[in-house]
Parts: sequence; structure tokens; C-alpha cells
Amino acid sequence: MRVFRHLEEYTGKDRGAVVALGNFDGFHRGHQVVIGEAGRLARSMGVNLTVVVTEPHPVSFFAPHIPPFRLTPFRERAQLLESFGVDHLLVLPFDKDLAGLAAQDFVKNILLDAIGALHVFVGYDYRFGKGRGGGTDVLDWMGEMEGFGLSVIQPVTVGLEGYAGDVYSSTLVRKALQNGQARKAAALLGHWWSINGRVSKGDQRGRTIGFPTANIEMGESLQPKLGVYAVRVMIEGSDKVLNGVANIGKRPTFDKRDILLEVHLFDFDGDLYNSHLRVQLIAFLRSEQKFDGIDTLKEQITTDGKIARIVLAEPENSADRLEAPSLGRYLELFPNPHLRAR
Repeated sequence: MRVFRHLEEYTGKDRGAVVALGNFDGFHRGHQVVIGEAGRLARSMGVNLTVVVTEPHPVSFFAPHIPPFRLTPFRERAQLLESFGVDHLLVLPFDKDLAGLAAQDFVKNILLDAIGALHVFVGYDYRFGKGRGGGTDVLDWMGEMEGFGLSVIQPVTVGLEGYAGDVYSSTLVRKALQNGQARKAAALLGHWWSINGRVSKGDQRGRTIGFPTANIEMGESLQPKLGVYAVRVMIEGSDKVLNGVANIGKRPTFDKRDILLEVHLFDFDGDLYNSHLRVQLIAFLRSEQKFDGIDTLKEQITTDGKIARIVLAEPENSADRLEAPSLGRYLELFPNPHLRAR
């Protein structure tokens, strides 16, 4: 997948694409329908599948002081889109100029002049342009005038217990994670939710008590329910998939206040400082708690590790239970196009 950070990078040979528009935060099953249908058409036409996103997220631009809310910061979202089979990812810097761009100018300057869009795919609730003044109606009449096609993907509803009839959304996923429902979040996403980050040097306290941990700051990632999780870990640049147990929290036993992800990997002996890890949350084990001493903490960590090994060995939690979504798999599961408008 080629990533374009500036419109100027889009040259003549790149123009003429099927385009999917949206933020695609989380890349949940609803998002996969939008991009999957765009990919179906792109492959049949023999042109590039281009996804257009903004960075930072518009909410972060307009309300920079709100707590982190993103399910997939840029790096993770790009990895998911590349695995899916997207050809081009165009990242538009969301600044005051883009925020003030009228909807019609967005279509003309970006979709037509820069990309040469042949057909555009959006979700039913997609909004764009100054003051969110543009929607599917604007895309519809401009498509009629300018000669590009438009497909609007209608709501994709959930069939999971407790959510039946709801529409797939990033909000549902956030709610599940904030309730500690890691497996339910994964079912909504269609892939395991993960936290990505570089390992930083901490207090090295874990190593002194026999449980060395890789410490990762949460960064832009959503803060899930604080506590202990069974996790699966991938190290960037390696094919290894490692199991472990992790704590997300403030470490009250040591009177800490900042939120940190601490990962203890099973059967691993190596230096991970400065490595980039993808930590998949598989199952919530317990809430964070304060212990009255190191010995009690060590006993609990030992117990957590035993439980995590059992949980990770369950078939529903296997590494291939939820493979990374792909266009090929999507088209195999849904040989007929999803119902869409225009």
C-alpha cells in the first residue's frame, strides 16, 4: 500500500480510482463493508482502491483537550487497511484550511482535480466540508454534474447478543472496551483490538520481583477499563506471536498516577527497549487493585499468569480465531454486493 501525505504526491499515473471516504476509526465490520464494496468495484474496473482519511481526527482538532478516544491511531489503522488490500491511502492534514473548505470545493479540488475519482463510496451518515455542510446529497448531485459514480452503504446491523439491531459503530466498540468486554469489542470489530506503542524504560521494578514487563505509554489510544488482561503480542519486524498478561492502570501499590500499559511476556527472555509492540487485548481478567506488599503482589501476578494461559488456550481465543480482515475474505463471504443507494 502506498501512503500519500500530500495531494501533490498524487501524480498522473495514480489518478483514476475508486475512492472510499471516512475516518474508519477502529475499522469495524461496518467500515469493512464500505471499503469492501469499494474494493469489489475497483477490482472489477481494474483501477486502484484509494481510501481517503484525515489526520488528526477532526474531533481532536476541534476539541484537543478531550481524553484520548481513538480506537486505531494512524499507525494501527494504516496497518489494518494495508492488510485488507487497499492500494492507496491518502492522508489529508486536518487543519484550519481543510476545516474551512466548502463541501463543493472538497469534491472539486480533492476528489476530482487531485484524485480523479471515478466512483465514491461512503457510509450513510458521512459528513464533510465546512461546518459538516456536505453529505450524501451533495455527493449525489455533484456526481451527476461531474460524472463520477456514488454508492452509499446503508446501515449494517449487529447480530450479537445484547446489541442485536444496533448499527455497527465506533461508539459501540468504545463502550465495550470501557466495560472490559475485550472479546465483545473484537466481535464488533471483526479483529482483535490492540494497543500499539514503543517500549520505554520504566522503573524496572518488575524485573526485580521476577516479572519483567515491557512498558508502553497509551498515547492517543482509547483508555479501556483499567485492570489485568490476557494478551497476545507481536513484535514489529518479527513473525513471533507471544502470549502474556498485562496491566493497564495507575499501579496503586506503588502510588503511581499516570496510566501505563505493562506487559509481561510468557517464556520470553530478551531486551525489548525501543521495540514497537502490538498488544492485542484478548480477555479481561480482573480490575486493578492495591496490594499491601510485594509478596502479595507477586502471588497475584503468578495467579494472573496461570489464568491468562488457560484463557489464551481456549479455542475462541486462538490467534487465528479472528484473522486480520482482507478484501479477498470479504468477497468470499459476501459474493453479492451489499445493498446500497445509487
